[in-house]
Amino acid sequence: MRVLGIDPGLTRCGWGVVEGRPGARPAALGVGVVRSSAELDLELRLLELHTAVTALLREFRPDVVAVERVFTQNNKGTATGTAQAAGVAALAAAQADRPVAWRTPSEVKAAISGSGRADKEQVTLMVTRVLGLVEAPRPADAADALALAICEVWRGPAQQRLKVAALAGGIGAPVAQRTLPRWQGVGR
Repeated sequence: MRVLGIDPGLTRCGWGVVEGRPGARPAALGVGVVRSSAELDLELRLLELHTAVTALLREFRPDVVAVERVFTQNNKGTATGTAQAAGVAALAAAQADRPVAWRTPSEVKAAISGSGRADKEQVTLMVTRVLGLVEAPRPADAADALALAICEVWRGPAQQRLKVAALAGGIGAPVAQRTLPRWQGVGR
């Protein structure tokens, strides 16, 4: 399973691609940060992020995109920008016909370190160890994106099987499969 992890943000949006399966050591295929200038208008910053995520989807062809779910932050402006960046990443995934797995920060921390309250340094240390990296991924946004991808590799297949089993047992309404039209851009 190949996963593109996205740690959303407007100024710095971390990304990491991991390939693996539950019970085995995953491998990092790529990691980085998409940066945008606070001097740009919001719509241009979102467009830059969309363009970058679309390029990552084309290059790495992930099976799923794992995006950090935004809860609350002390700074409402930061929370809004983070939510907008998460939405743009999800939009790019939908346009590429890739499913999106939404993961909470505490869920990712617990998966990677054993504690949902792990700090950034602990997460970075565990990502480095789990992936067998020589150097820690920097900045923390990149390490967080790899942690998201690892979490999805380890937990996603089991959660999908549970969902299928629940539906087969009559729990929950069946989900209709849908194919979205590919976005062709805005005509001029």
